[in-house]
Amino acid sequence: MASWGGAVKKVASEGGGGGSESGGSESGADDRGSNYSSGNSSNTFEYFGWVYHLGVNSIGHEYCHLRYLCIRGKYVEMYKRDPRENPGVKPIRRGVVGHTLMVEELGRRKVNSGDLYVLRFYNRLDETRKGEIACANAGEARKWMEAFDHAKQQAEYELSRGASTRSKLNVENEINLEGRRPRVRRYAHGLKKLIRIGQGPEMLLRQSSSLDGRGRADAFFDAHGGDAVEAHEWKCVRTINGVRIFEDVASSESGKGIVVKAVGVVEASADTVFDVVLSLDRHQRYEWDTLTGDLELVDSENGHYDVVYGVFDPNYLTWWRSKRDFVFSRQWFRGQDGTYTILQFPAVHKKRPPKSGYRRTKINPSSWEIKNLNTSSSSKVAQCLVTQTLEINTKGWFKWKKDYSPKFEKTIPFALLSQVSGLKEYVGANPALTAESPTTVIHSKISDVLASNGELEVAEAPDEFYDAIAGDSSSEDDNSDDDSEKVNKNRKFKLKNVSWAIASLALQRMSAPDANKELNPDVTPINLDAFQFHGSMQRGGDEADTSCWTSPSGTGFMIRGKTYLKDSIKVKGGEPLLKLIAVDWFNVDNRVDNIALHPKCLVQSEAGKKVPFILVINLQVPAKPNYSMVLYYAADRPVNKNSLLGKFVEGTDMFRDSRFKLIPSIVEGYWMVKRAVGTKACLLGKAVTCKYLRQDNFLEIDVDIGSSSVARSVIGLVLGYVTSIVVDLAILIEAKEEAELPEYILGTVRLNRVRLDSAVRLEN
Repeated sequence: MASWGGAVKKVASEGGGGGSESGGSESGADDRGSNYSSGNSSNTFEYFGWVYHLGVNSIGHEYCHLRYLCIRGKYVEMYKRDPRENPGVKPIRRGVVGHTLMVEELGRRKVNSGDLYVLRFYNRLDETRKGEIACANAGEARKWMEAFDHAKQQAEYELSRGASTRSKLNVENEINLEGRRPRVRRYAHGLKKLIRIGQGPEMLLRQSSSLDGRGRADAFFDAHGGDAVEAHEWKCVRTINGVRIFEDVASSESGKGIVVKAVGVVEASADTVFDVVLSLDRHQRYEWDTLTGDLELVDSENGHYDVVYGVFDPNYLTWWRSKRDFVFSRQWFRGQDGTYTILQFPAVHKKRPPKSGYRRTKINPSSWEIKNLNTSSSSKVAQCLVTQTLEINTKGWFKWKKDYSPKFEKTIPFALLSQVSGLKEYVGANPALTAESPTTVIHSKISDVLASNGELEVAEAPDEFYDAIAGDSSSEDDNSDDDSEKVNKNRKFKLKNVSWAIASLALQRMSAPDANKELNPDVTPINLDAFQFHGSMQRGGDEADTSCWTSPSGTGFMIRGKTYLKDSIKVKGGEPLLKLIAVDWFNVDNRVDNIALHPKCLVQSEAGKKVPFILVINLQVPAKPNYSMVLYYAADRPVNKNSLLGKFVEGTDMFRDSRFKLIPSIVEGYWMVKRAVGTKACLLGKAVTCKYLRQDNFLEIDVDIGSSSVARSVIGLVLGYVTSIVVDLAILIEAKEEAELPEYILGTVRLNRVRLDSAVRLEN
């Protein structure tokens, strides 16, 4: 299918900078560029483009309409036609992006005869208020998520300006969009810069007919760009057609099989390469994939997982006489830093039993990682680093590594390793794939914006965005003739590279957090005797213990150093500020919030009530049944209210969502699980729904892992191997200003080979 198309337009006034193109920090953007400090239109962004509006009408029929979406600041409007080419057209829906808006990437979904990438919008405080839009490729879905993140930042900034603005936003959230026609007022002045994403509706119309059935030199650089220190010994053993072949020496010495990888730089965006790798189109795969060219979709679920059947005739594998077939599952997701990961496992499916005349082959477990690389500002060619990792047995590998044994070159593992080389050559030979990104920068004069010369109709301020798009679609909206507007196909756009910087890691001297800065120095510390506190999960004594916890130091994690805002250098973490005193592992029927108020909770015990401050992290694990992993971090003194921790504890949910960060690391376990979990820091408030409860001497954070389809997929994989893995987690508050640097680790935990049946039953 062709591109989702459309445009995203970013507006900045004559006098100010426009900010970054995405929110977040560890999630791929630089906070320095997106600080809404001036409070004027110089930091107001405008995005516009074509999308698909998905929903169900009043008689229960699903619809998928081509619509033109415009985001101005925190305001959103949806049109049936391009208002720039049809000046008198009125929006059919409008709303605001509030600070409680959550955007979830649902992955791919089959709509009629086409695959779309779906984005779901909902209020984290009321999930019944929701709506969906979609696009035809993952790259533009990512860019629209960034656009909505900007709108949310605008709403958050305005909310932080004072009570009058807060009251205004509350009124906006309650307005009924189906009321009388509002009057107009001018919204922004001095609009200057427009940014467009997408190839335009000329590409979308073809899709629509298908849907309708017709760094520094002394810095330390980690190979994976992660935020946890990993013990890998990758050694390059071959270079073939510009692609490097690596062997993990550590895995080879363990005798448990070999993990190898092929690494190459492809001159295209990560979005483009991801679409190519995931595509099942036979004609396309024939041009780069010598092994799995004939693929057929067997089953799919949740937008991030499918099962694929394939056949091949291994003519070049001379000692094989029969045709081969195989079945494998694929699971994919995009990290907050924009990196795509695809996990591939051999599988069995009832719809594809062994076939007469074919010999069933077990494809090696493998993974793809595709991430954008920084390119110079003068370069017009995007680049991404493509890594394919797979697990193989030792037969033939060492001999090929030593003297190019031709036998190994006639095996499935070698054919898989050659896919990166084939992909690189295929993309290089197709100018359409390496063409300039459809993201564009257009300069315009004052108020050269959408309908009514940049004026927004707001006699009564609009409702929340999910309310605006979740309503029934009337027959008038279904008029397909209005979806047939085309733009100038000859229009040329300038590439705007939206890849994010790959942070360098620096080995600098470690230092513990300044407790006197974060905790009240005027109060005498109490003695936190760990044996006074008891949780349902036992404390680990040595590495042989299972289903237990310990609290490692922070040296295994990389955090922002003192000069991070200048050079992006990260340093090893020090000792945690808070002490992990207990862990609960509960089995529950339904997700449990406010667990600190439960009579069985440690916070309600006599010992718990005497602790000056407890941070309660309630990790809600979706499964059958559900689980809660509850971590209790204690301070030996009250929190200093003027410190970063104090601002977090006493601050708003909006502030907490933007700062609450977690770094994962699989210390021991299956390498595919390590690739799935990764080592990148994650802003949990942006990835999943977090709820906060501040009472007495504690702050509880309820982390609903099940609120994200991506998180559900990853946790489902982890639970399958949980009894054989050791995982470290670090909790911290993200530092965004120079005065807050260097970062420090709030707390850590190591979970050692957790057994699901060891969870204690907790009645809701």
